[in-house]
Amino acid sequence: MPSFVKNPKDFLAGLLFVVVAGLFAFGIADLPIGTAFRMGPGYFPMLLCILLAALGAVIMLNGIAVEAEPIKNFAWRGLLNIVLPIVFFGATLRGLGFVLALGIAVFGVSIASTHFRTRTALLNTALLVFFGWLIFIWGLGLPIQVWGPWVGGY
Repeated sequence: MPSFVKNPKDFLAGLLFVVVAGLFAFGIADLPIGTAFRMGPGYFPMLLCILLAALGAVIMLNGIAVEAEPIKNFAWRGLLNIVLPIVFFGATLRGLGFVLALGIAVFGVSIASTHFRTRTALLNTALLVFFGWLIFIWGLGLPIQVWGPWVGGY
C-alpha cells in the first residue's frame, strides 16, 4: 500500500467502486445516451456509473485523509462463499432453470455464515426460491424457465 494512504480499507473500497463504475461504463458505451429531456437507453445507467465513481472518489479521498488501522487479515472463505454462488447462478440460470440455479446459489451462500445450520439453510432456500418464483416469474411474468433444459425442462 502506498505511504500516502492512511486508511487502506476506505482507499481500497473507493478504488473498487471506481473500477466497477468504469467497467460498467465501458460496457454500456455503445448505448445512446441522449439528453436530459430525451433520454436514451444509456442515460440512466451512465448516470449511475458517474454517481458510483464519484462516491468511490470521495471514499478514496477519505482513505488518504483520515487515519485508521491497517488491514490485518482478510476473510477469503466468506468472500468466496458469497461470490462463487452468485457467479454460479448467473452461469447456470438458462441451463438448470430458476428453481435449481437459485436454490443451489442460496444454499451455497448460506454456508458462508458462521452460524450455519442445515435445517435453517434448507428452509431459507425453499422460502427464497418460492418467493423469487412468485415475484419474478408469476407476478412480473419474466421469461425465465422454471426448469432448464439440463434437467428436462423445455
